[in-house]
Amino acid sequence: MPGYLLTTATVATCPHGGSASFTASQDRVLADGAPVLVVSDGATITGCPFMVGNVASPCTTVRWQAPATRVTAGDPVLLDTSVGLCLSAASAPQGTLQISSNQSKVEGT
Repeated sequence: MPGYLLTTATVATCPHGGSASFTASQDRVLADGAPVLVVSDGATITGCPFMVGNVASPCTTVRWQAPATRVTAGDPVLLDTSVGLCLSAASAPQGTLQISSNQSKVEGT
């Protein structure tokens, strides 16, 4: 599915309002001046207030699904149509990443 490439400048939150920050493994490929993200890049979530009963269970990381499918070399890039699954520290899935702002100049499939 086509979509715009995600970059380190993408603004996203977990479903509970925690902020996501992205770390790119490369800095040679840019979109709108920011490094493009690939499926193996890290994403950290901070400030998630999610609780299970009386126990804190904040979202802490993101596991990506459905990256770009047309790849000629290396890891697939992430698109705004990719699914970011937010995980707790115990790797429990807690919902999908919500992208609120992203570059709109470079597309991929």
